[in-house]
Amino acid sequence: MKNFTIIAGPCVIESEAVVLPVAQKLKELSEKYDEVDFVFKSSFDKANRSSINSFRGHGLEFGLKVLRSVKEEFGLKVTTDIHESWQAEPVGEVVDIVQIPAFLCRQTDLLIAAAKTGKAVNVKKGQFLAPWDTKNIVEKLKVGGAKEIFLTERGVSFGYNNLVVDFRSLPIMSNFAKVIFDATHSVQLPGGMGNRSGGQREFVFPLIRAAVAVGCDGVFMETHPNPDEALSDGPNQVPLKDLEFIVEAMLEIREVSLKYRDVPVR
Repeated sequence: MKNFTIIAGPCVIESEAVVLPVAQKLKELSEKYDEVDFVFKSSFDKANRSSINSFRGHGLEFGLKVLRSVKEEFGLKVTTDIHESWQAEPVGEVVDIVQIPAFLCRQTDLLIAAAKTGKAVNVKKGQFLAPWDTKNIVEKLKVGGAKEIFLTERGVSFGYNNLVVDFRSLPIMSNFAKVIFDATHSVQLPGGMGNRSGGQREFVFPLIRAAVAVGCDGVFMETHPNPDEALSDGPNQVPLKDLEFIVEAMLEIREVSLKYRDVPVR
């Protein structure tokens, strides 16, 4: 991986019509900013939706077919999340990074299975977990043989249906692994709309600016051509039309931030 990673894509693989324009945009950005690793992300299954009636995705076979085509057609790295240990092997044959959802971040068998794929592993820190407790997650992955590990901050539960980001977590977790900031799930309102989650999209950009200034190894954000029509996580996804502006801004901030990242001020 390069020095900075941007993971982006629609929350769930709805259709090729949604996936392809996002992949095309990431391809364009990867050519413009060759110092950044752009990784396409989308889920083949959202196994933790609020309602039994919510759209989950089209399943493993279709999802991996789409991810493989994104990888081959656009030359992008890809990632998706797994929910069960048996999914690690087929997913690992396609993706560059195996992702572990926040609710499952301490599931030992799932972590070991992801590590054994030989691919990089990105673990979303649970909304219930202290940043220093992620050290145990990293140790499990290393036992499983993982060579490249990412930890992702995505907010912590702050009362019912609300999340808040403690930016102290970024330098704390950086002692254990590379750290990604999940800008869109951090503004989610879990279950906040009764049978689905809400979100506060207007805070995505301010939080990205803050996270990059504090210091992180990458940013994760879900993006969609038309978030208001997205079948999952629409309220917190970034409109695709705004993606390039956000990327430009974060890289400018990062350039300044790097000058002071290792200054030993106490």
